[in-house]
Amino acid sequence: MITLKLLTYLIGKKMGSKYSPQFRMLTIKGVYYTGMTLILLYVLQLAGVKMSAIFGAAGIAGIAIGFAAQTSISNIISGLFIVSEKPFSIGDIIEVEGKLGIVDSMDLISIKLKTFDNLFIRIPNTTIINTHVVNITRYPLRRMNFTLNIAYKEDLGRVQEILMDIALKNPFCLDEPAPYFLIKDFAQSGISLLLGLWFEKNDYTNLKNSIMTEIHERFKKEGIEIPFPHISLYAGKSTEPFPVITKKQ
Repeated sequence: MITLKLLTYLIGKKMGSKYSPQFRMLTIKGVYYTGMTLILLYVLQLAGVKMSAIFGAAGIAGIAIGFAAQTSISNIISGLFIVSEKPFSIGDIIEVEGKLGIVDSMDLISIKLKTFDNLFIRIPNTTIINTHVVNITRYPLRRMNFTLNIAYKEDLGRVQEILMDIALKNPFCLDEPAPYFLIKDFAQSGISLLLGLWFEKNDYTNLKNSIMTEIHERFKKEGIEIPFPHISLYAGKSTEPFPVITKKQ
């Protein structure tokens, strides 16, 4: 047992940073469980147990277990595909079927996520393979899109100047790639605009809070109206009450 643990430690140390953390973890676990199986067989042989009987019983048991463990086998195969494809690594922030969290660990059966409100989520490997996975932190740079409406009476050129000025003065907004401005649509309550800002992936919260606060303050200072939906109800011309005549018996 001590020798086996030492062997797995040396293998992990030898692999070092040449391989991804998930590949190192799977390799170490594979070596460990294989070694444990060989040690068990050796001990049984020393105890005088016939290997042929064990292998025969193992074959029968393996068939029964195989039918019962189809899901686990599928997860193991999916885990190998995930390791070879490398869609994410330990420490990445991913989203799977609406579940967002940091990849805490990976093994042959499942992926473990830690959410930002400190919850534990276990996702089977087959789910990862069969659904869309969004890796939010794969690339060092990201773009954050802000959608806002302004009243139809506002000067679009002036609004664009203000938004660009806010972006260029913000310490978390990158100059390259440059900020992106788009007039999206003529909406029911106003003109819909899009402001796209590039930032380093670790500055998400800082950029969002600071930009939204600055837009709110500058629009208030410049007198730029952010409209909200209005609904007008028209009941038509008032009518006389409908006469109801009761017939006397």
